[in-house]
This record gives sequence, C-alpha cells and structure tokens, in this order.
Amino acid sequence: MVYIYKKIVGGKSYYYLRISERKGKRVIAKDIAYLGNKIEEVKKNIDKLSDYKEEIRKAHKTINLFLESNYYLEKIKSLKLKKDEFLKERLEEVESCKLHYNKIFLKKDQLTQQEILKNFLIEFAFNTTSIEGNTINLIEAKNLLQEGLTPKDKTLREIYDLQNTEKVFFDIINLKGKLNNDFIIKLHDKLMDNVDPRKGYRTTDVRVVKSNFEATPAKYVSTDMNLLLKWYHDYEDKFHPFVLATIFHHKFEKIHPFADGNGRTGRMLLNYILMTKDYPPIIIHKVTRKEFLEAMRIADNSELSEPEVKNYLNLVQFSADELINGYWGIFL
Repeated sequence: MVYIYKKIVGGKSYYYLRISERKGKRVIAKDIAYLGNKIEEVKKNIDKLSDYKEEIRKAHKTINLFLESNYYLEKIKSLKLKKDEFLKERLEEVESCKLHYNKIFLKKDQLTQQEILKNFLIEFAFNTTSIEGNTINLIEAKNLLQEGLTPKDKTLREIYDLQNTEKVFFDIINLKGKLNNDFIIKLHDKLMDNVDPRKGYRTTDVRVVKSNFEATPAKYVSTDMNLLLKWYHDYEDKFHPFVLATIFHHKFEKIHPFADGNGRTGRMLLNYILMTKDYPPIIIHKVTRKEFLEAMRIADNSELSEPEVKNYLNLVQFSADELINGYWGIFL
C-alpha cells in the first residue's frame, strides 16, 4: 500500500510517497520518493511517478483526501489567522473545512450537492438517533432513507425518528431566520412528530438518566431559554462561530427544555447555527459518545454569563475533531 507521508522538520513540511509491506508478522514502511514541500508541487510530482502508477491508482481515494485536505490547510496557514483560545491548534483545520465547503462544495451543481448532503444526512441521522437508543443500524438507515425500504423488527417510533431527522435537516439547510423560542419549539416538534406527543417546552421536572447535572426546573425553563437566546445574540460577534455554536449546544442541553428529544434537537440546532455561519454541519458519532458526554460534563462547571476556557476547552476541541475527522470523507 502506498500513501503520502508528511515530515515536519524545523516547522516546515516535507512530503514523501511511502510504501508499507507486510513481511511475516512485521509491517515494513519506507519512503520511495520525495514529492516536495508544497501540496501543489506534490500534486504535480506524484503524477510523474511512472514506476508506481498502479499502486497510486489503488490508493487514489486516500491520496486524494490527503492532498485536498492539506491543500486547503496550507491556504489557511498562509493567512496567519488570529489565535482562538478555545480552538487553539484546531482553528486552522476547522477553517480549512469551511474554505473547501464554501469554495468547492457550495459551488457544485444542485444535484451533486443534494447527493452529498444525502450521504451526510444518512450518517447524521443514524448517529444522532442511535445515541438516544434507536436500534436501526447504519445499513438499515441507508436503505430506509435512500431506498424507502422499511427495516424489519423495528418500531414505528424508530422509523419516524430517522425520517423526521431527514425532513428537518433538509428544511433548515437554507433557513437564515433569527434563532428564537418559536423556531426552536417548531424544530423540536417536527423532530418528535409521531415519536412523542408532548409539544412545546416541558411543564414538569425531568431527571436526566446517567448524567450528573440537574436540568432546569420546569417553572424556569422559559426564563432560562430566554437568557440563553439573549446570551447567544449578545455574544454572536464576540466568539468564533464554531465556539459559539458549541457553547450554545451545551447550554441548551443543560437546560433540557423538552420532555424528550433534547439531544436530537440540540444537535440539529448545533448544525443550524454552523450552517447559518457558513460552516459545514458536523456529526457527533455514536462511537465517541463516551468522550462527548465527558466533555459535556466538564462544561457543566461553567456559568452561562462567562463561559470559561478551562471548562469548554475539551468540548470545543472534541467538536472540532468530529468536524475535521468527518468532513473530508463526505464532502470531498
């Protein structure tokens, strides 16, 4: 197998074509060609390697992903962005995803955009619902949402759960309205259609299972949501958009304004905010649920009025990793 390997020497990047081969129980890796120190140079030189054309072709997807993600990362690095105390070293990678999303993805024809977004939606719907206990697996989710094939031995509630997620996601893609209580309640009610009959903000107290925080008492839900929305609009231009969306998501979950569906609604709102700020949507994956909940738990120590870096650092960087690790495989 061949792949591109990046060496950092004295703060500078140098790229090599590397081959790895299994010999007995050992995997031997060696550099077989120097490709340059700029991605544009690498792109030109890799096409000249006639001795490894077949191997390069087999590894095309992996190599292309590496080249494109690093190309946009180089573009962002050249801008020398102002540092962000929450995102730290992940700032440039988040911005490289945004750059590709706006310069390439959003310039594709409408049909291609829809196909890519559909692929994203299937993974998003599977993960956001399975985190909450939905037992429909990824293959079944794909068959349901792409082919209309109903999975066997699954409840109607689980099926509506995914179908509602698809409908709401495509509804919010082009919305640019002001984030307010009416919007949030309508979004939640659509997500929970035929899943849970309780509409609007809850009127009874809830206990959040397997969590260490106490949700806002029912009598104060409207008050806390108004405070959260005021904070959001007051700080909209003071935080990096990705940080703003992440903190809003956490504070929303801590209030837990609905009787059910808070997690699904919160993750949909996270993506709504990101997309209104021209950032790509992200997926909080089921396999990283433990790390996600731990980062949320640490953030619980922060006050709404003054979100401290030490409390939100883990959550912001976790969310950034979810974007960085998931974006290129879907949107490239």
